[in-house]
Amino acid sequence: MTLTVEARQHLGGFRLDASFTAEHGVTAVFGRSGSGKTSLMRVIAGLSRPDEGRVVLDGDVLLDTGQNIFVRPYRRRFGYVFQEARLFPHLSVRSNLAYGQWFSRHRSRRDEFDRVVEMLGIAPLLDRQPDALSGGEQQRVAIGRALLSAPRLLLMDEPLAALDEERKAEILPYLERLRDEAGIPIVYVSHSVAEVARLADQVVLMQEGQVAAVGDPGQVLAGRRASALDRREAGSVLSGRVESVDAVNGLATVRLRDLCLLVPDAGLAQGAAVRLHIPERDVIIATTEPVGLSALNILPGTIHAIETDGDGAVLVSLACGGNIIASRITSFSATRLELQVGQAAFAVIKSVALQR
Repeated sequence: MTLTVEARQHLGGFRLDASFTAEHGVTAVFGRSGSGKTSLMRVIAGLSRPDEGRVVLDGDVLLDTGQNIFVRPYRRRFGYVFQEARLFPHLSVRSNLAYGQWFSRHRSRRDEFDRVVEMLGIAPLLDRQPDALSGGEQQRVAIGRALLSAPRLLLMDEPLAALDEERKAEILPYLERLRDEAGIPIVYVSHSVAEVARLADQVVLMQEGQVAAVGDPGQVLAGRRASALDRREAGSVLSGRVESVDAVNGLATVRLRDLCLLVPDAGLAQGAAVRLHIPERDVIIATTEPVGLSALNILPGTIHAIETDGDGAVLVSLACGGNIIASRITSFSATRLELQVGQAAFAVIKSVALQR
């Protein structure tokens, strides 16, 4: 799948001028509120016609203002999941799902209905009404309805924004399964670093209506490119595999290239592929190996880069076992430690700061 998007549009005093190409998997359109994420999503969906732009999916031109081409939303065959579930209140869950399947070319395929229901874990909900569901359950049904329309592309506009942390934790595993099993490319809008770190294959960072960066989560969510997002969440995103599980102590060992990290077990299975998000603010730098700490992860490495942030902070990147781990410390600390590129150092990481 190749999705090409170009959009230039004046929206009152706001100007959208953005372009990117998505190849496969989950592409997260990420940035602060008001950065233009939803405006860009509406152009992709055909809900908004820009002043200038193009939208092309696998060679199928859906929008080209230069050639006066504009394919209407219902003809694009995209599934759209909003912040709110927007289920029909007078229909049962089963009927809401059947409404989505009505738009599919395979309306009578029972096996597809059963597959989506099983994947999203909504079989016990089929005979209930929407007002009897939790927020997380409603969103799972809304995703199922979109999937049963057999979309070529799934657009998800901050689907977890209206949920509390408990409901988010409930639905994220289903989104991971959707990413891995559905085989449908997804454009996922979010302002949450944790969601993007966990789900995305590629990140499009939006800032003031423009694309500030495009790349894998580890590149975009760390470093100076993180200036457009909340730095309390900015950090390193690392992918690895569970090497062993210590059920007694509730810990798992995750191998990341040439190093291992201890993380909370959280029901991980040996051999499982995982992605870890390490916030910059939770990484301490030591020039000598520390002892007598409660931190479980003390990693030897070499200082790869030092960048001044301009707000009294310094971003230090450490090369540890083939991985780059970012740490944000004060300029005073960097001066006091006399940090230099190429210097040996240790990254001290709290295990509780690691997220699956």
